[in-house]
Amino acid sequence: MKKYLLSLILFLSFTILLKAQNLTQAENYLYSRVYLEAVTTSSSTAKQIQEVSYFDGLGRPKQNISIKETPTGKDLLIPIEYDAFGRQTKNILPLPQQGTGNGGIFTSPDMAGAASVYGNASNYYSEKKIENSPLNRVLENAAPGDPWKMANGKTIKYTFQTNSDSEVRKFIITTSWSTVSGVSVGTPTLKISTENNPYASGGSYKAGTLYKNTVNDEDGNTTVTFSNSKGQILLVRKNDGSQNVDTYYAYNEYGQQVFVILPLAVKAIAAANNSITTATLNDLCYQYRYDNQNRMVEKKFPGKDWEYIVYDQQNRIALIQDGNLRTTTNNFNARGWMFTKYDALGRAVYTGFFANTATRQAIQNTLNSMSSNAANNEKFSSTGITQNGMNIYYSIDAFPKENITILSVNYYDTYPSDAPAKPDMVLGQNTLNPVPSNTTVNSITTSRTVKGLPTASYVRNINDTNWTKDYVWYDLKGREIGTYSMNHLGGFTKTETELDFTGVPRQMITFHKRRNTEAGLTIKERFEYDGQNRLLKHWHKVDSRPEELLAENTYNELSQLISKKVGNGLQTIDYAYNIRGWLTGINEKQMSLPNLGGKLFSYKVKYNQKDGITNPDPAFFSGKDVVPKFNGNIAEVDWRAVETVGVNPASTPKRYGYAYDKFNRLLAGYYQNPNNPYSKENTESLTYDLDSKISNLYRTSVIENNNTTATVIDNLNYVYTGNKISAVNDITGNTTGYEGGGNSITYDMNGNMVNLLDKKITSIKYNFLNLPDKIVMSTLFGDYLGYTYTADGTKLQKISPSLECGIIDCNTISTITDYLDGFQYLSKTSSGGGGDSESMALTKEMSRAMETQAFSPDANRVPPPPSKTPNLQFFSTSEGYYDYEKDQYIYQYKDLLGNVRVSFGRSSAGALEIVDANDYYPFGMNHLKTGNSIFAQSSFKNYKFLGNELQETGLYDMGARFYIPELGIFGQHDPLSASTLDPYGYAYNNPLFYADPTGLYGDPVNGGKNDIPANSLGGSNNPYQIEEIVLDAPVRAMASKLPNCSYCHTGGGVKGELQSLGIIPPPISSEETWRRLHTPILHNGSAYMMSGDMLGISDLLGIVFSKLEPENEEAALGLSALAIILTKGKATPGIIKGEIAVEKGAILGNSISNNYKSTFFTANPELKGTVVVHHAVEQQALKRYPGLITESEMHSLENLRGIPKSINSDVHLSQIRKIWNKFYKENANPTKKQILDQATIIDQKFGRQFTPQVK
Repeated sequence: MKKYLLSLILFLSFTILLKAQNLTQAENYLYSRVYLEAVTTSSSTAKQIQEVSYFDGLGRPKQNISIKETPTGKDLLIPIEYDAFGRQTKNILPLPQQGTGNGGIFTSPDMAGAASVYGNASNYYSEKKIENSPLNRVLENAAPGDPWKMANGKTIKYTFQTNSDSEVRKFIITTSWSTVSGVSVGTPTLKISTENNPYASGGSYKAGTLYKNTVNDEDGNTTVTFSNSKGQILLVRKNDGSQNVDTYYAYNEYGQQVFVILPLAVKAIAAANNSITTATLNDLCYQYRYDNQNRMVEKKFPGKDWEYIVYDQQNRIALIQDGNLRTTTNNFNARGWMFTKYDALGRAVYTGFFANTATRQAIQNTLNSMSSNAANNEKFSSTGITQNGMNIYYSIDAFPKENITILSVNYYDTYPSDAPAKPDMVLGQNTLNPVPSNTTVNSITTSRTVKGLPTASYVRNINDTNWTKDYVWYDLKGREIGTYSMNHLGGFTKTETELDFTGVPRQMITFHKRRNTEAGLTIKERFEYDGQNRLLKHWHKVDSRPEELLAENTYNELSQLISKKVGNGLQTIDYAYNIRGWLTGINEKQMSLPNLGGKLFSYKVKYNQKDGITNPDPAFFSGKDVVPKFNGNIAEVDWRAVETVGVNPASTPKRYGYAYDKFNRLLAGYYQNPNNPYSKENTESLTYDLDSKISNLYRTSVIENNNTTATVIDNLNYVYTGNKISAVNDITGNTTGYEGGGNSITYDMNGNMVNLLDKKITSIKYNFLNLPDKIVMSTLFGDYLGYTYTADGTKLQKISPSLECGIIDCNTISTITDYLDGFQYLSKTSSGGGGDSESMALTKEMSRAMETQAFSPDANRVPPPPSKTPNLQFFSTSEGYYDYEKDQYIYQYKDLLGNVRVSFGRSSAGALEIVDANDYYPFGMNHLKTGNSIFAQSSFKNYKFLGNELQETGLYDMGARFYIPELGIFGQHDPLSASTLDPYGYAYNNPLFYADPTGLYGDPVNGGKNDIPANSLGGSNNPYQIEEIVLDAPVRAMASKLPNCSYCHTGGGVKGELQSLGIIPPPISSEETWRRLHTPILHNGSAYMMSGDMLGISDLLGIVFSKLEPENEEAALGLSALAIILTKGKATPGIIKGEIAVEKGAILGNSISNNYKSTFFTANPELKGTVVVHHAVEQQALKRYPGLITESEMHSLENLRGIPKSINSDVHLSQIRKIWNKFYKENANPTKKQILDQATIIDQKFGRQFTPQVK
């Protein structure tokens, strides 16, 4: 028998390791140990991660054991079973044992007892039904838990067929080529086929020519996908109960996707007797054009003007132009382009605006014909150039050279000469120097430097010439331990972090001052972890004030966070989950107690249960019933909240019941008043058009004037031009809720609303990032909101002038809010006469800004003592905020979505007090007339829906866009519209399942079913290039946010991948525990990861591990990383049976050649000329993170991806490159595991579009 033994600390003795454990020598096994603290000899008491996997005689895994993994030191076991055909039809969840076997195999594992952690479910496993054929296709999937067991029928079902005659229309494309300035561009023409051949007849595909795959979810909702023999998706079909709702995908003769035809366009084409008009294409379809090098060069999304892309000779995006940049009313008052310049390593070194009226073809021809500096690179220069008084230490050799405005600069390898002095040490840790220096560790001497690392970033304000400058200091391992950010007002924020052996922060010190002349303040934080690096305690201290224990965490045996004490025990917040890892309650056990057991908030989420009414008015809300849901949708939410400390809330919980349609869109949210659940108070009811745009929204408030039912405040009819709202008519005439008025809404060339007269917004001007520069509310009184952003979209300032007239004269009162590195300031200036009008200004601002019935003014605002930092209002902590004016820590209860429900703190007398409370309609508008929700200028209390700031206009600033909760839409076109096919909608019209806190992408908030939005890239209405067998959706759908959790102890694998995208992961999903139960630790939005799973240590073994097929993703349970052994992407014979399709995924092998293109096409000769070869882990990683990845690994076949030329520009350059750039910005010192995880999630999102596909 072979024994596989791994020691992750070099030079440790195998003999000592064997003696330290009780490994079963009669079995085949693979054992691993990862130390979490520095040791020089083998140690059984040091913090460490130990895992062992046992294999049967056929090389199949039969037990995976995480030794002493649980918080109480018990082993975590995953047994693996096979049926008579050697197929794994059941995937058992991780089972905590009664103790530890110190690595020995469990001959009699505790199955029933261990399953008690899953609520004594009879099926603590997922199960799949596989057809009896060599194809081994999965026909049915049952999730863990009794409600989802196979026998109960609440399963996901798959059928595989071919199309019938006339079932799918055939669109054909003809491409006409035009050459302008030496550049050829193909213009596609779309029409219905008139062919009559073996494949098509009468404008449709003939029977049996297409694959037809049908998926029925747990609630019977059906999605049908039709694809051709090339794997191209041609049609996604759903049915709303009365008609088919079709989305077609059209490809040109070169296999490039050139049109996405949305359902309303399909209907319009049919109504026009198959005539396809330009208006239909421009208003309702997505269009793409390519040049003769298979690069996407032009694209048009419905609601926006055309966007153009220009490439250099290295196929890097050099310039881009949207509709607004083709006008002279943009920030630069000139027509032009945004440019990016690179160095020889492909790193973006500076960006800016290029004033030029030339066409795209002409500029592309200029780049194509460049002979001097044909590579179009810039290089570092000690002298550099000067622009607007700013020294920029780069050459100006690349195109464009003239008429440019530089907006951002990135430095690498060394620090610019105007950088502040780099400290030699940060909290006792030596820092890396630009000049190589020798370092000796364990008698090994190495030369280390910042070469290959980003060192500084300068970003200019958009509307002035001030800059924000950020610098990074590294320790000798290349890990970020310090930052220094100089703001545009002359102040700075400095952070210092002490890291332990694994990179986990032990303490952090932040020093901040708004201006250099101010005293500033110091924040100290320290952290305590358990033996598996689960965060236990987090302390926080401001200046010389007493230290506060922000949070003390407790975990269950699955490492799920189950209890958190906040504020030195001010409140204890308990969390509960079901077997699928979905959050089911916050302080749920206290809900029945009159005083909530001393808690301020109790919350219960029901998925497949229903306790309330089905429909408050079946005749009026016909077909909109609340029923138990099994596919992850929420059926009901109950809550009780204390309104006044010491006074018990109403004994009967408040409740919302939710109704959905066949597309999982929210049809109604019925609020059920504890005293009269049929009163229809605080209810929202909606209808949609074929493109899933809201067509009607009905909303009520509370019972008034002795009525028996609630007051109807909104009955909104949405009028559209294409997919843009052109007017909203409120037939109630009630100005409460949405003000109504039916005024015309107009847009700029980029699809941004430029007015909203119904809300008294007369004009909105946007910057080049499509963020508002200025929102004018009154031209008569000069009322407006002005915003200042940096060129990367960071909001720095908001100013709100208001004209107030007194007896003598008029004053202009300007309220200024500064946003600086998480610290928020408020100041006011006044000009003119007329007497004191500040109170008038506030009242006037409130009256014109939002629903006055929803909010109360802040009666507790106190003027700060003169000795304190001037104008500082508050700053954020991991558990809420610190109110600087009142010297008070603010803690928050948040619901499943991340909405702030109750804000509380300790008063100056030491007593518990509530400072803000909120209830919301489903789409985010605050309930009216509660009296508990506060709005105040520049207050933490304005951060409400999804934790975002409510503006004086009543809109929420979500970061990338502004959201209008009364309408349930955004006011700007979605920057990721190509991926979502949902340009203005919020959360795919399911605001209970999805949350979109950034305005970019709606992610499931609680895991839910492993599916992604229908309109999202990879979803049923916008799928990947997938094969015949569609089994389950990517694991991306597990992205989630734990309520009130900034320090979540979460699983590894996909959770780490999501964190690298800036997505806060959910509580541990037991179905993923096999990956690791303890990888990321979040700190103020930054991930500090310690790789604890086998994927992260595989390279040390020379063994790599696969990702799983989609049917195994939901509960990648039995096949842990230890269970799959691959060598250079090929399965070891006998290890993996045929029912599991093993693909390469994001892994690294070894290559003997750096000619990676030759390596790829030697293995895939048939693809030569059809694909562009890229690296899964980008080559930039070699320079950015030296030493983590070798060139041999980088250029290995396992790390190479072929992207079809037809989609290379859109997929790689426009999407994948942006994801990596975000990763680089947020991860100055990642582990190898983090880099591989990032590559893996990209594979999971885009891999089915690659050739060969990556699953």
